[in-house]
Amino acid sequence: CHTAEVENYLLEGHVPATALIRLLAARPSVRGIAVAGMPVGSPGMDVAGMEPETYDVMAFGSATPSLFMRFRSASPIPN
Repeated sequence: CHTAEVENYLLEGHVPATALIRLLAARPSVRGIAVAGMPVGSPGMDVAGMEPETYDVMAFGSATPSLFMRFRSASPIPN
């Protein structure tokens, strides 16, 4: 239900804007990026009283899915 296409890349799930900006700057040979589930702290999923989860933004469409970025809330975590 959270699917978009931006400049020929697919986005699936609660993908942070920072990940989209990095995707468009790097232009990797992938079909898109995705966040599985609805992690607390991801865009649109802040819940009062709950700690944000660490979640992965995965790149897909190449040989195998791979880690693109890792986040805790809206903050990237170095890979």
